[in-house]
Amino acid sequence: MTYILGISAFYHDSAAALLLDGELVAAAQEERFSRNKHDARFPSDATAYVLKHAQIDLDQVDHVAFYDKPFLKFERLMETYVALAPRGFTSFKTAIPVWLKEKLFLKSLLLKDLQRLGAKVPAERLLFAEHHMSHAASAFYPSPFDEAVVLTVDGVGEWATTTVGIGRENELEIKKEIRFPHSLGLLYSAFTYYAGFKVNSGEYKVMGLAPYGEPRFKDRILETLVDLKEDGSFRLNQKYFNYAAGLTMTSAAFANVFGEPVRVPETDPLTQFHMDVAASIQAVTEEVLFRITRAISEEYKIPNLCMAGGVALNCVANGKILREGRFDEIWIQPAAGDAGGAVGAAYAAWHQHLGNPRAHRDGDRMRGAYLGPSFGTEEITAELDRLGARYTLHSEEEMIESTASALADGKAIGWFQGRMEFGPRALGGRSILGDARSESMQKTLNLKVKYRESFRPFAPSILREHLGECFDLDTDSPYMLLVANIREELKKEMTPEQDALFGIDKLNVPRSTIPAVTHVDYSARVQTVHSDTNPLYHALISRFRNKTGCPVIVNTSFNVRGEPIVCTPEDAFRCFMGTELDFLTIGNCILLKEDQDPALKEDYTSKYELD
Repeated sequence: MTYILGISAFYHDSAAALLLDGELVAAAQEERFSRNKHDARFPSDATAYVLKHAQIDLDQVDHVAFYDKPFLKFERLMETYVALAPRGFTSFKTAIPVWLKEKLFLKSLLLKDLQRLGAKVPAERLLFAEHHMSHAASAFYPSPFDEAVVLTVDGVGEWATTTVGIGRENELEIKKEIRFPHSLGLLYSAFTYYAGFKVNSGEYKVMGLAPYGEPRFKDRILETLVDLKEDGSFRLNQKYFNYAAGLTMTSAAFANVFGEPVRVPETDPLTQFHMDVAASIQAVTEEVLFRITRAISEEYKIPNLCMAGGVALNCVANGKILREGRFDEIWIQPAAGDAGGAVGAAYAAWHQHLGNPRAHRDGDRMRGAYLGPSFGTEEITAELDRLGARYTLHSEEEMIESTASALADGKAIGWFQGRMEFGPRALGGRSILGDARSESMQKTLNLKVKYRESFRPFAPSILREHLGECFDLDTDSPYMLLVANIREELKKEMTPEQDALFGIDKLNVPRSTIPAVTHVDYSARVQTVHSDTNPLYHALISRFRNKTGCPVIVNTSFNVRGEPIVCTPEDAFRCFMGTELDFLTIGNCILLKEDQDPALKEDYTSKYELD
């Protein structure tokens, strides 16, 4: 047996992943254990978990693979600072001491961190993959394809910001790349910053805000900020950006292009201007990706596309790429950001360093992304007893029946079952659920449970076998990475007065018979639920359908704004008691809010740093 431990760390979203003879058996992000969103520290708890899951010690691991090459990244930083000197001295003064103290000597730092887990790892067992190779490997090797074009797009790795590769069997080769400072991910993050959201966290807010606006600045962006070629290659005009040498994403010239200053987070209101800016950068991002995917489709004539990197989480663009039909099939790594680099580094070590063939199997190799910890009934009840929770214990059949009835009655439900998901999406393991037919559910969950902005949309979980009844989509979407339109027959016709509404005023207009999951542009970020990967979640939605005739429910992550998704029964109970959730199902235990001791109520409205 050969074990390979993959590690991503020290930038954001650190994680650990474990392969056994080329099969992914466990993976988790450090934030789920530390409760620190996007935790960048060495993933000691995540590593301890994956080893515990496999019932091995660290000294039984054959190789440890890191997802980055720090010397190349340091080279990029130094060359950038030299090229831009004296501009950027403040940033240089901030960054260099950290590099000289820690990151430049990352190999020894990693070996020390690993040793703290109880074993001394020989230096020769430590391997390093380039950042975008880790992304590419995470996209291709777990995919269901024997051959694929592999596109990775993010902020920046060492030098690369966008790469195109070809994967065939166990071989993966990067064919071309775009290099820093020209970055689609950093361009999107610049607009995230400009709109007053947190970089490396709030990009999905921009995507969610975009349908409320009109892309009236698209041409201005392409004329002023981005030199975009027909094949999708591009250059950014650095006059308007500050990320290469400064401590902010944009320069003063950037704001002058659009005529308004950077929005002050949490203070300045979101206006129609910000919605139009969001719509515009989303349209530009889609245009860049369309041109790249059209060009690589023509050049390589391979019918399959794999994607990873943070920009691959832009599910709106992904859905449009799929609908364009340039590729027969698209597979996107569910942990497309840096956390997934741990998976990619491990796969690169197994296939490229060790030369092992890929195992052939139906479907992908991500196990539905259910790769985190699970808890048995004895563990759950012991934890609930310790916390003072009041619960009832049921058979699985009774639990499904009671939870489905509560959903049909309009309750907001915490759902904690099986293994925790790997990646940023809750997929029916650690989820908050609601009735998709409810006209008030979106606002209730946003404002009273998640404590977040009211405009944020929710995803539908739908039984795969009933997908065509509700959405214009005819392919699996188990990882919530494709946006599709609601079917025409489910849409509600708008009155002239409703059609004339602008911005957030659109939010209160029910647009379909499943309004809680229908965005203002009649789209939805779809999760198809499969009985083979999550039989319990599939059974719950099936029972809900039997009661209501509706095969779709609301699914959002089990957390409040700024909190990592819950990991343990204790996390779930505390979030339950800190929000206005009505009903909590943990394993076969059911908890009702009205039964709980009021003294255990917590205030979660300001418990976590805002995202």
